[in-house]
Amino acid sequence: MMPASSLAFPRLAPEIYTQTGETARRFAEARVKPLARELDETERFPQEIYAAMAELGLFGITVPEEFGGAGLDALSYAVVMEELSRGYASVADQCGLVELIGMLLCVHGSPAQREAHLAEVLSARTRVAYCITEAEAGTDVSGIKTTAVRAGAGWRLSGSKIWIHNAPVADLGFVLARTDPDAGHRGMSIFIVDLHAPGVSRGKKEHKMGQRASPVGALHFDGVALPEDALLGPLNRGFHIMMSVLDKGRIGIGALAVGIAQAGLDAALDYARTRRQFGRAIAENQGLQWMLADMQKDITAARALVQRAAMLMDAGHPATMDCSIAKCFASDAAVQHTANAVQIFGGSGYIRGFEVERLYRDAKITQIYEGTNQIQRSIIARELLKA
Repeated sequence: MMPASSLAFPRLAPEIYTQTGETARRFAEARVKPLARELDETERFPQEIYAAMAELGLFGITVPEEFGGAGLDALSYAVVMEELSRGYASVADQCGLVELIGMLLCVHGSPAQREAHLAEVLSARTRVAYCITEAEAGTDVSGIKTTAVRAGAGWRLSGSKIWIHNAPVADLGFVLARTDPDAGHRGMSIFIVDLHAPGVSRGKKEHKMGQRASPVGALHFDGVALPEDALLGPLNRGFHIMMSVLDKGRIGIGALAVGIAQAGLDAALDYARTRRQFGRAIAENQGLQWMLADMQKDITAARALVQRAAMLMDAGHPATMDCSIAKCFASDAAVQHTANAVQIFGGSGYIRGFEVERLYRDAKITQIYEGTNQIQRSIIARELLKA
């Protein structure tokens, strides 16, 4: 492994990051943040927000321009995810999901699959779901039981998925299924599934603790007939394809966590400057100042870790350990410091309707999805020992 000091980090021109980040920030401030409370309360899927994001080019950040994406890099993606998350993490979550599906299609899809789906996905006209998790297959993906078996010139898909992002509203599912029952993780494939097809049904929409405008639910497949060209990428390579996008997914979740934490610090600073007790602003109390200082310190470190992981990926260097470090540190910091923001608000912070109460709830899932932080620590240790 090369020492960090010898790694080269080629970057786009700085103005690209400024322009991309400013576009995302202005959009989050003007269109996303004002709706965050309503979306949290109603759990509404904000299609109008996603249509506007698509018009601004905020979907498919790293998808090449030739395929309709922005053609930028992982660092740009991290910047966009953080800025959107400062507005509302559920919206950033949708950006991350479209990024993942867009890259699956442009890297592993056939020309016909890209032609049929990619523009519709990047324009937000087609809503997508990435369907992996099952009742006995969460962290242990090798435990999936959903199967796809040969049926004439196509396939028959049977099984169930749970806790799937966008399941209640999605039009198109990218479903990991077992195609060779005796080959373990080497016997899985990914299929593109029309979620309005006969044999597909949806479970109830789950009501989550946080990020409540990102709908989650179950999908059931009862002998769903699939054409031959529903297979994405090579047969029995689904697990490897899925793993290939996890590093960038962790950069995305790390950046999202930084955005949540930054929003918490912004709110805490505003409150500390204006809230008065004992005849002065509470910001004048040293104990509170130290809390704010720790928040700033850890958010700065988390942002640097996320952006370092993104730059490693952009430079073509191994980035798995750095992506896990970034996701783990940033999400732990988000939970810790949104809790501190609630503490600074005192009793008000515990009341529904205050931004910091929502941010605290939104932060928790970042320690869980895209691989729990316990798994991230195992990955970091594995990579250390391998090195």
